[in-house]
Amino acid sequence: MDHNTIAILMFSTMLLMMITGQRVFGAIGFVAVVAAFWLWGPGGTQMGFGSVMKLMKWTPLLTLPMFVYMGYVMSESRLAEDLYRMFHVWFGPLPGGLAIGTILLMVMISVMNGLSVAGMAIGATIALPELLRRNYDKLMISGVIQAGSSLGILIPPSVVLVLFSLIARQPVSELWLAGAVPGLVMATLFVAYIVIRCKLNPDLAPPMDAGERAVITMREKLRLLRAGLMPAFIFVAMMVPFLKGWASLTEASVIGALSAVFAAAVKRRFTWRVFKVATESTLQITVMFMLIITAALSFGAVFDGLGAGRAIEDFFTESLGLGPWQVLILMQLSFLVMGMFLDDTAMLVIVAPVYVSLARHLGFDMIWYGVLYTITCQVAYLTPPFGYNLFLMKAMAPPEFTLPVIYRSVIPFVGVMVLTLILVMLFPQLALWLPHAVLGR
Repeated sequence: MDHNTIAILMFSTMLLMMITGQRVFGAIGFVAVVAAFWLWGPGGTQMGFGSVMKLMKWTPLLTLPMFVYMGYVMSESRLAEDLYRMFHVWFGPLPGGLAIGTILLMVMISVMNGLSVAGMAIGATIALPELLRRNYDKLMISGVIQAGSSLGILIPPSVVLVLFSLIARQPVSELWLAGAVPGLVMATLFVAYIVIRCKLNPDLAPPMDAGERAVITMREKLRLLRAGLMPAFIFVAMMVPFLKGWASLTEASVIGALSAVFAAAVKRRFTWRVFKVATESTLQITVMFMLIITAALSFGAVFDGLGAGRAIEDFFTESLGLGPWQVLILMQLSFLVMGMFLDDTAMLVIVAPVYVSLARHLGFDMIWYGVLYTITCQVAYLTPPFGYNLFLMKAMAPPEFTLPVIYRSVIPFVGVMVLTLILVMLFPQLALWLPHAVLGR
């Protein structure tokens, strides 16, 4: 059996195991170990152990538990509620104001937690009941919460960009800075869509009624503004030492986690329950990611050993005779299609190692390509039938949010994400300007 056939067999077996409901790390790791043993005998099984040691030596991974812990402390200590109340009071009088406030809340949550799941949890428990109570349209509610929470994987400190940096061997700091401007552009486009949609149909998002506005004094608004600035303090305390070169990436993540604990303690909300939930949740997510990354490294080693990556490169560039931009567009289109059936982790494991090598061979900037990849992962979070956020929304929302409602609600926001992807492809400086300005890249 030739190596190309073995590579196809590995790929199809892994997909079959995932479709039948096997754990992602179990499917990937099983195929990797069995293939290594089949190809190279007992010595091939050492690839798994080598991957573990490689992972343990990669110090940027230490940031993962710190950022996850920081996000859970913010959520469980209800500091996010202060933020939402602030946005509610300041933007509530506008048509769609509370939806705009929800997007801004998600941006703030994203700069304190690199995962989409934290934004989904906060949106479903804090924003959703308030939006329902104010008679917002269910499609608007579902779309805003799902799209807003997905910003967490693009705006720094993005965990997905941390994982991409491992695959592509690129500096995490540059990837984070590269994701910041496209993330803010996407959030701005979300807000623009909400404003335009609510102008055309005000019944979708009624503004705060006049009676409620009358009882909110300017003093109350300023008090809420001060309360909402506490999360900003956490972000500044974390990022300034890092950007100034006073602290490494890992040290900055520790500062961020300690700042979140300090902020919760100042508010007298850092209870034993908050500590317990945050610690347990951080442990679960960190272990899950480490298992997946270990399995991914093992699979990638076998796949590279077969020469499958080079075969795919030759197919695109020599057999089809395509130019670099044609290949890039095909890569992104294939990512969008795969996103309908796979989550971002599976895409990272299965395709990213090959496509990263292909993008590097074609001469594309790897920091820029990392942003393109991450935006495509965002789309994967929202595209039916297997978008990750779709199922989270179904699990967290009331029964009236049926799957058809949840599926329909994301369509315009997916369009905005694709528009952002096209803008970054056409104007690479959207991603590359900030790394150059801050780090002199």
